[in-house]
Amino acid sequence: MNSSAASSPPLIQLEGVVKSYGAGSAEELVILHGIDLCIQAGDYVGLVGASGSGKTTLMNLMGCMDRPTRGSYRINGQDVTSLDDDRLSAVRNRSIGFVFQSFQLVPELSVLENVEMPLFYARVPRRERRRKAQELVQSVGLGHRMQHVPSKLSGGECQRTAIARSLANDPVLLLADEPTGNLDSRTGEEILALFAQLHERKRTIVMVTHNPEIAARLPRIVEMKDGRILKDSRSGSSQPLVAASA
Repeated sequence: MNSSAASSPPLIQLEGVVKSYGAGSAEELVILHGIDLCIQAGDYVGLVGASGSGKTTLMNLMGCMDRPTRGSYRINGQDVTSLDDDRLSAVRNRSIGFVFQSFQLVPELSVLENVEMPLFYARVPRRERRRKAQELVQSVGLGHRMQHVPSKLSGGECQRTAIARSLANDPVLLLADEPTGNLDSRTGEEILALFAQLHERKRTIVMVTHNPEIAARLPRIVEMKDGRILKDSRSGSSQPLVAASA
């Protein structure tokens, strides 16, 4: 991170974040223990840890799919901790893009229609959303597959579609949950190369991964254990971030 980025307000800021279930009861289950984490605009972060470490819960909080039991969460300077469900949903739809291991495409819709969906819900006029969706589909190399439904696509093409969809509303934060988990190694490399290109274009990315080889190639690693951040460091690996051409 350069000095100007370090001195600017963080894009993502969690302070003293606790997430528990059954709060105040004798059987309270604490998942996250006082998480402090800042992510600057343009960061590319690998979130790693064993099963049960809390990384998925933390990602859900960052994605505004849940809210902390205690502590605060600010995204782009806005404290979203106490927002009601409707306002939290609005922040999520406007500011955050999601890419999942299982793609989560609508099977009856074409590639183009899947990418259009967030724009439809954002009430973007039809002509404008069609134009933008076409541009996004082209940008991930699927111009020739635009009218195909997911069942006619390869796994890599499905994930490219999901990435294009995640960018539809120009989010400030891109969250990727094991995006190569259902792909073979070659296709996984192509998807990682696509994420690297997005990072080069100054996208802010947090990627959950259980694969230490992938994590070691990311610029920043946040390692979790037992609901706490065990390590937050810049990668010292000499491996290239882009390992394959997209």
